[in-house]
Amino acid sequence: MTTGNTYTQEDLNRILWNAADSSRMNVDASIYKDYVLMFLFYKYMSDLHRSEVKKLRERFGEKEDRIRMRLKKTRFVLPEGTSFYDLLIKKDEDNIGELINIALHKIEDANGERLEGLFSIDFNSDAILGRTDQRNKMLRHLFNDFAKIDLAKSDGDIIGNSYMYMIERFGSDAGKKAGEFFTVKSVASLLAKLAAPKPGWRICDPACGSGGLLLLAGEEVEKLNSNDYALYGQESIGSTYNLARMNMFLHDKDSARLEWGDTLNTPRLIENDALMKFDLVIANPPFSLKKWGGENIENDQYNRFHRGLPPKTKGDYAFISHMVETAKAKEGKVVVVVPHGVLFRGAAEGRIRKSLLEENIIDTVIGLPAGLFQTTGIPVAILIIDRSREQGGENENRKNVFFIEASKEFRSGKAQNFLDDEHINKILNAVKERKDIEKFARSVTPEEIAENDFNLNITRYVDTFEEEEEIDIEANLKELIKIEKEIEEIEKEMQMHLKKLGFSK
Repeated sequence: MTTGNTYTQEDLNRILWNAADSSRMNVDASIYKDYVLMFLFYKYMSDLHRSEVKKLRERFGEKEDRIRMRLKKTRFVLPEGTSFYDLLIKKDEDNIGELINIALHKIEDANGERLEGLFSIDFNSDAILGRTDQRNKMLRHLFNDFAKIDLAKSDGDIIGNSYMYMIERFGSDAGKKAGEFFTVKSVASLLAKLAAPKPGWRICDPACGSGGLLLLAGEEVEKLNSNDYALYGQESIGSTYNLARMNMFLHDKDSARLEWGDTLNTPRLIENDALMKFDLVIANPPFSLKKWGGENIENDQYNRFHRGLPPKTKGDYAFISHMVETAKAKEGKVVVVVPHGVLFRGAAEGRIRKSLLEENIIDTVIGLPAGLFQTTGIPVAILIIDRSREQGGENENRKNVFFIEASKEFRSGKAQNFLDDEHINKILNAVKERKDIEKFARSVTPEEIAENDFNLNITRYVDTFEEEEEIDIEANLKELIKIEKEIEEIEKEMQMHLKKLGFSK
C-alpha cells in the first residue's frame, strides 16, 4: 500500500506490472517491453513536470514568464502540449500513435544532446504493433492504466528500482532473447560484490545491456558512504542502449557516459585517440558470439589482440581481451561471466589463456550452477582478472589462482535456478579468505596449472568426488526375504477378513 503520499516499492512494482500486463496484446515480450518502459519513462517525466509546475504556480502565481524561466533550469524541458496529460485527452483519436511520436520528438529536440535519439521507437507502426484498431486499443489501455499512477509521489530510487523490476519481469517473459538487455539480478549482484569497487573509481561495462550491472557496481561504492565514482558503458543494440539511458536517468545518474555501437569492432569509449582506461571493467557479454567480426580485427588499431586472435566463430576471448586492455595497467580489475569452454578450449583460445596466466593476472575462477540464465541452461563461470598482479603492481607477489566450485550452490526453481544470499555470501567469504575448503575451494600454484597445460577446468583442481556408500548385498537380501514373508502374512489375513464379510469365492 502507499505510505502517506508515496508508494512503497512493492506497491509500485505491482501497480506498474499490472498496468503493463493488462495492456499487452499480441506483441512479443522482447519488443513490447520497449514500448511499456518508454511509456513509463514518459509518464515519469510528465508527472515530475506537472509537480514542478504546481509548486511554481503556488510560489509565483500567474507570473508565467518567471515560471517558464524556472522550468528551463530543471533536469529536462517538456514543450507545451507534449506531456502525457496533453495526450491523455486525445487518446481516442484514430492517429494517437502518430500524436505520441510527434510529442516525443518535440521533447527530444527541446532537450538537445541529453535526450537525442532516445525516443526512437515508433508508436504508429503497423509492422510491430498491428493494424490501426489493434494498435490504438493497446495504446488506450496504456493511457488508462498509467493515468492511475502518479510517479511524482515516489523518489527516484523507488522509480528506478521499479524500472529494473519491470526489465527483469519482461526478461522472464522474453526467454532466450532476454540476455540482450539484462543480467539476472542475483548474478549481477554477485559480480558487483566480487568487484568491490572503491571511491574514485571509473567503472565500465563494455556490453552494458540496460545498465543494471553498472548501477549495482555503483551501489557498492555508495555503501562506503561515497558518491565519488563514474559509470561508463557501451551497447550494440539501439533499443537496449536507450533502455540503459532511461535507466540512468531514473536512477539520477545522468552523468553516466553511455555509447551506442559494437564494442569489439568500433569501441567508442575513447580518450586522447586511445582506449579509455578504467579501474574496473565488469560485464556479462554474450556467450560464444558467432558473428562478432573476427575477420576485421587482425590490424586492430588499439592492439587489443596482441596475445592472439580469438576464433572467428567464438567471441568470448575477444571480449576478455578488450576488457583486459581497457583495465588500468598494474591496478585495474576485470570481472566477467564466461561459458565454461573459456576455461579449457584449446588452439587460439588456449594460447590466449596461457598468455594471461603467464602474465600472472588471472586471479580467481568461480564455477556457477547451471540454469541461472533464461538465455542458456549451461553452467557458467566468473573470471576475476587482476592487473595489480602485474610486475610493479600492488599484488605482484600473489601467484596462485583461486578456484571455487559453486555449481551446487543454488535454489532450484521450476524453469530456472536461483542464487540466494546464503549462496552469494558463501562464495564471497571464500574469495575474501582465499583458503582451501574441501570440495569447494582451492588455491593452485602456477606450476600445477602449467602441468595441466594451462587448462582451468575447475574440477581438475577442486576434488568434488563423493564416495558412494558401500552396499551390503547379503544384508539387503535378508531384509528382502523378511519383507516378502510379512507381505505373505498380510495377504492371508486379508483373505480371512474378506471371507468373514462374504466376499470370498
